[in-house]
Amino acid sequence: MVGQRRFQLGDVAILNRDHVKIRDPGKVEHMLNELVAGGIGKLQVVTDFDYTITKQRLENGEKILTSFGMFNECKSLPEYVLEETKRLFHKYRPIEIDPHMPLDEKVVYMIEWWSKTGDLLKGFPLPQEEIAEVAKRFKDGLRDGTHQMFFDLNQLEVPCLVFSAGLGDSVVSVLRQANVMYPNVKVISNFLQYSSDGTLNGLQDKMIHTFNKNETALKGTEYYDLVHDRDHVIVMGDSLGDAGMADGIPSSSYVLKIGFLFDHPEQNLPRYMETFDIVLIDDQTMDVPRAILEMIKNKSHQ
Repeated sequence: MVGQRRFQLGDVAILNRDHVKIRDPGKVEHMLNELVAGGIGKLQVVTDFDYTITKQRLENGEKILTSFGMFNECKSLPEYVLEETKRLFHKYRPIEIDPHMPLDEKVVYMIEWWSKTGDLLKGFPLPQEEIAEVAKRFKDGLRDGTHQMFFDLNQLEVPCLVFSAGLGDSVVSVLRQANVMYPNVKVISNFLQYSSDGTLNGLQDKMIHTFNKNETALKGTEYYDLVHDRDHVIVMGDSLGDAGMADGIPSSSYVLKIGFLFDHPEQNLPRYMETFDIVLIDDQTMDVPRAILEMIKNKSHQ
């Protein structure tokens, strides 16, 4: 960055707020300077959907539904599917978030969970219009500032990958209803599959669970080819597995990882700080990523 004044963390007021936690300020400062020096043309954004694009809590303290939870609101879903979905959740969700179980063991259970879910979603009609109707009710659950951030990314032609282990049909519907499904936005997720008679036929082949949101899921996709020359990445997620979402992106030189922490912050903060470069505690906005984008944009336009 010859001839340019380097940023210091002290210059970025929002990163000095009490709820913003940074384990290695020197590393983050260096990375911010590299992202700014590289400019908009080298940048891409990779983000989770559930509790990352959507809020972790609403103003009244309630949690918003996940993409699968939204799907479960569809009126055509048979009662037995809802009951079995709930049973599977109570069985596998504690395993997914167990801090003590080794990753390779968890993966086996996650594949079981996703396979059983796919087997459940077969043999009954479910119009896509129902998913769109449900999405209308939840389109206002996006983090404050999300609309502006997606608008800016599109204006700047920065590719944005929404990488979700949830249900892609719900994800796309919410983004469309919120008017943020711009041409630069690509969604990689689990999508419903339909038979020729219009009934559900499970999930499409490429299973994406919490712990394979990386190279395995990205290779061979349109997005993989789109970003081969954009090696500066901002990653955003709410679970520890989200931090690896850029691992499969070719030649990523600088990856700034932003983690949104809400549940049990005292207990979980140490692991989040080891995993993410910037941890935001109970922050229901996109203020921090937007501020970083603004820094990069301003330098690019000087």
